[in-house]
Order: sequence, then C-alpha cells, then structure tokens
Amino acid sequence: MTLQISSEIVKKLSAIVGDAYVFTDIDTRNHYGHDETEDYVFPPGVVVKPGTPQEISAILKLASQHLIPVTTIGARTGLSGGALSIYEGIGLAMDRFNKILHIDEQNLQVTVEPAVITQVLRESVAEKGLFYPPDPSSQGSCWIGGNVAENAGGARAVKYGVTKDYVLNLEVVLANGEIIWTGANTLKNSTGYNLTQLMVGSEGTLGVITKIVMKLLPQHSHNVLMLVPFFKAEEACEAVSAIFRAGVMPSALEFMERDAIDWTLKFVEGLNVNVSDNIQAHLLIEVDGNYPDILFQEAEKIMSVVEKFEIDEVLFADTEDQKNALWKMRRSVAEAVKSNSIYKEEDTVVPRYELAKLLSGIKSIGKKYGFQSVCYGHAGDGNLHVNIVKGDMPDEAWKTEVTKGIREIFELTVSLKGTLSGEHGIGYVQKNYMDIAFNETQLHLMKGIKTIFDPKGILNPGKIFPDNV
Repeated sequence: MTLQISSEIVKKLSAIVGDAYVFTDIDTRNHYGHDETEDYVFPPGVVVKPGTPQEISAILKLASQHLIPVTTIGARTGLSGGALSIYEGIGLAMDRFNKILHIDEQNLQVTVEPAVITQVLRESVAEKGLFYPPDPSSQGSCWIGGNVAENAGGARAVKYGVTKDYVLNLEVVLANGEIIWTGANTLKNSTGYNLTQLMVGSEGTLGVITKIVMKLLPQHSHNVLMLVPFFKAEEACEAVSAIFRAGVMPSALEFMERDAIDWTLKFVEGLNVNVSDNIQAHLLIEVDGNYPDILFQEAEKIMSVVEKFEIDEVLFADTEDQKNALWKMRRSVAEAVKSNSIYKEEDTVVPRYELAKLLSGIKSIGKKYGFQSVCYGHAGDGNLHVNIVKGDMPDEAWKTEVTKGIREIFELTVSLKGTLSGEHGIGYVQKNYMDIAFNETQLHLMKGIKTIFDPKGILNPGKIFPDNV
C-alpha cells in the first residue's frame, strides 16, 4: 500500500472536499492520530474532513485506485486503538457529519449522522418523551458512529441491550465508492443476509457509515438507585447472579472494587460517599419503570438478596442530585485510574454467574506477574473492565510480563465461556489475542468477509485480525 501521501494526492483530495478541509500540518495530524488507548499516537499522512457521502465516495475511489489506507476517525474516545492510523494514509475525520436528521415520533425512530454526540442524541429524543438507552461512560463526548463501529454498550445494557439492538438501517460507503443502504427501517427483517448487523461492530474495516436509523423506546418516568457496599469483592460478584435469579431485572447493575472508588473520590471534587475501612467493593443498582410502587417492591426484593451477603449499610439515593453524584462517581472511574498511572485496560466479559471466578483469577494472575489491577464494570452483563496499572513496575517487566498476564486473563475468560471484549472492540491492541477466542477456520471466515467488502485492504488495515492471519 501507498503509505506516504504525495502532493498530487493532496491536490486531488482538495479538489474533492475543498482546501479548507484538507490538513497536512503535524499538529492536526497528531490531534487525529490518537484516541484514549494508552499513550499511542499514529498520525495519518493527511487529515480529510468530507461533508457528504458523495465526497467520501470520491475519496475512497481515489484511495482504492492508489492503494492508500483509509482510517475513519470519530470522536477518538475509543479504548482499543480502532481509530489509529497505524499505516498513515488518509485519516477520514467525520466531524462534519453531526446532524440529527429526523426524529420520527410516529414510528419511534431517529435518523442521525455518525458525528452526533451520544448524550446529545439521548437528550434530544428525551425532549419528545422518547428514550435511547445505550449510555457508554463517555456518552458526553463519544459519537454515535463510533458506538455503532464498536457496538458500544453502557450501564443500562443489562436491561435494554447494546447499540446493535437499536440499529435498523445504515447508509454505508463501500471501499470501491459505492453507496448502499444495508437494510430497511422496520423492526423485523428476514430478507436475506443481515448486512446491517454485519456492519455494527466492524470497526471501520468494511465500510464508512454515513447515516444511521435507530429505534427508540418510550421514556420511563421513575427509577430507584442504591449503592450496596460489600466486605468481600467476590461476594459482590456472586450477588449479581443471585439478584437475577430472584426474578428482578435491574436497569443497571454496576461493580466497582475498592481502589476504583477511592481513586475516583480523590479525582472528582464534591463527591461525598463514606466508605468503611473493610469494604472491598460496591454494587450500584438501579431499577426503572413507570410505577413507583412496583419499583419499591423490586428494591425490597433486591435488599432481601444482598442481605444474605456480608454488606454494610445500603445507601438509597433520595434526590436527583444524589443520583447524579453516584452516576458521576461510576462514570469517572476510567479517568480516575488514568490520572493515577500508566495503564492498560481490558474489556473481559463472561456469563454473569462466572464473575466471581473471573475476578479471583485476575487477582491471582496479577500476583503471578507482579502487576496491580483495578476492576469495575457492567456486572449485570458479566462485563468486567480490568485496568492493569503500571505504578512502580519496572519498564522491562511492564513490556514483557504484562503481555503474558493479559494472555492468561483472556485464556481464563474464554475458559469460563466468555470472550475478549464486551463493548470496547478489538482494534489494534487486542488483535493478537484473537487466536484465544477463535480457531483458524473462524478467523479465515471473518477475513474472507473483509476481503469481499474491501478486496484491496484499504479500510482500517491492521485492525481486528492477528498479524499472522
């Protein structure tokens, strides 16, 4: 592939989108050359900001003709390196695709461009009494397009599902420049292969998404939120499955171990949560609906479950301010960890009953290889974020021992019938662990799909697939 961008290519790109939307200066290239994945920086050779699907079509035709790699770049909040231009080439910055095109109140649907901020979409539909449930922790800055590319989840996925459960139809520009719609704006579709769902979670390797049609739900009017402190972290994990077995479906069920809470309380000003000395973990549990009496009954049933474990006094959030404070604490954990140390974040997911075994195994592996881990995540989904922090670990051990430990964590995860990522994607940093989750036949089937959509391999190369596949 052509890794260096010539002045002739820059001229042709300028002819497509205009001089004002083509950038070759190092500051802009560096700005679009990183996301939130550790400290990686891979500047594209040129940054281009198209404004229409037709401009993207022309860019991809040019890239295909000259074998130039193209990396679609969104809000750069990703945690797997999916938006890193590791082969330079063209960085396709989607900033100008930032409109909510239509909120269909009759059919409970919304048509949106990929650069709309997730929280802006959620708030816009809420003004009309509608609900878009996926709520990643970075919802205030991440974009809907990136959510689709990574199949993002969030705290309320346990009850409402993840991004893929809301995508009905997509406008996509293919590698050869063709523009297609992948499906239909219907709730049911049994017509041929499901190209829509194939695109969701494909991390920019199959096409460039330019419009998204998503279903919505009616907005709920009430919720109950409680914070449950556990003296043993493994018991907090065991309680998760027990709550579901008792017949309760929480709208959110989040796990935070002690270090995650302590670091967050230091990082975020104004949070007042008292944590007793011997507490090892917390569960943040929410139930929602339209009938307060039913919600309080569900909260009582949850209490009857957690009281069977060793817990401290349960905090019920009485006001909206208190609820917002607890959610701010949970959503700030990743930033708090990052502010403390260089770190690597893994996104393991197992059947929820296996959470306690996963947590215990992660701690044992950390002791074996000499690293500390801080764990938190969407426990109701069995989705545990594992932050491996460098701290005082020597540089050489950080480079060699941690990699071995991560492989063992993933092997443990798969042995528990889980997989490598629940919502962050594979991208650049996890690709060489894919052999743990998939055998050679499965990987070649996936690579074959990639080849059909992108025969010249120009779309986001170097992602998802192991180097030896």
